[in-house]
Amino acid sequence: MRRQHLTKIVATLGPASAAPESIRALFDAGVDVFRLNFSHGDHTDKKANIDAIRSIEKESGRPIAIMMDLQGPKLRVGTFEDGPIKLQAGDEFRLELEDKPGNKSRVTLPHKEIFEALEAPTDLLLDDGKIRLRVIESGADFANTEVVNGGALSDRKGVNVPGVALPLSALTEKDLRDMNFGLDQGIDICALSFVQRPQDLGDARKLIRGRAALLTKLEKPTAINHLEQLVEMSDMVMVARGDLGVELPPEVVPVLQKRIVATCREMGKPVIVATQMLESMINAPTPTRAEASDVATAVYDGADGVMLSAETAAGQYPIDSAAIMNRIVEHTESDLRYRKLLEAEAPEPEATAADAISAAARQVAVTLSAKAIVTYTTSGSTTMRAARERPEVPVIGLTPSIATARRLAAVWGVHSVHTEDARDFGEMVQFASNHVLQDGFASVGDRIVITAGVPFGTPGATNILRIARVGQSAGQRL
Repeated sequence: MRRQHLTKIVATLGPASAAPESIRALFDAGVDVFRLNFSHGDHTDKKANIDAIRSIEKESGRPIAIMMDLQGPKLRVGTFEDGPIKLQAGDEFRLELEDKPGNKSRVTLPHKEIFEALEAPTDLLLDDGKIRLRVIESGADFANTEVVNGGALSDRKGVNVPGVALPLSALTEKDLRDMNFGLDQGIDICALSFVQRPQDLGDARKLIRGRAALLTKLEKPTAINHLEQLVEMSDMVMVARGDLGVELPPEVVPVLQKRIVATCREMGKPVIVATQMLESMINAPTPTRAEASDVATAVYDGADGVMLSAETAAGQYPIDSAAIMNRIVEHTESDLRYRKLLEAEAPEPEATAADAISAAARQVAVTLSAKAIVTYTTSGSTTMRAARERPEVPVIGLTPSIATARRLAAVWGVHSVHTEDARDFGEMVQFASNHVLQDGFASVGDRIVITAGVPFGTPGATNILRIARVGQSAGQRL
């Protein structure tokens, strides 16, 4: 099954889309990556999702990536004795470590790490930023605050501490249990929440041990202070705009989005833009024009993927959301300005043989009107280098590793193929011809450009470029 879009589509599964027939409909609508949100549901639900996706993968013959999105630390206030309270600007309000029901003047905040990091005049954001408190005085187990922006506050609403690096690990006990479960089930991408510093990625990397790609969710402003290092240490990146938008002014988020996408493109790391892309489709059959423009902007910027969250997980129109996002992506990519923008923002190749060959493959494909760039890879690095160039022709990623094939399903422009292991370079060229014919990328006699690393199986060793014509016999040996 050949996709027409280059920018990949990520969809979140949930109550509105958990049935196998719904997952299949999402796949048919254009979804390349399925996100399992471990903030909700249990392992039984997730196992059913995974089994359904793998069944679709087997039926379609197309590798599908499964993303496990870990919850991370959730900072919340306690409960209130007499139900929700109303805070007014100028009120004094106390947060305490002591665990007892709250009232209109105080509430429990059961996170000693927050009190350890607080100092006046730090601001605290409650309930996704709807309420703002300013710290007047704080100690090891309390914080006296003044209400800056008031509103209704009820049980267990979330707390954000913008601009403060909290002494918290990105991995909770729940995350560790979920991670072990997901890795045992063979998930492909592990998305790490609440990343604040490079050390958070080091801890996760040790636990994953190469069994999945590590995706860093950039949702904490403190993480942006280490942006280049975090991107370098990650396999993939997500611009988590929802959480960024809680702790940052709204005018800052679009600029950060562009900076993050540009940094990832420069460093050759796949990047997904996420949150509220078609938010109105949770309850409406069509998006707003502003939302359509938002998706198109991420595509124009050269992001590898765009993501649907509640739209497909809990919305009334999950399949329509995926289909409309697919239409927006395809229409944007058909615009001549799209290609011009990609070329204008193209990163310079690094001074390595691998980058030189990948850049040359793109140029050769243009000069000779080749129909595709075919990469043969074990780790995925050869294919990702080709995709980093954002070539005008499709990138066919051939790999004998099903794990690599699935991860490449999340990379811009890559048609991922799980194929048998090639015994020599000649056989690998034959595989390339077979698959471009089989999947409709080329006809007999067309040229294709092939890149690979020799000896096979050496990660990062892209050192061969070959121009081949698709021959009559190529379609006979599969």
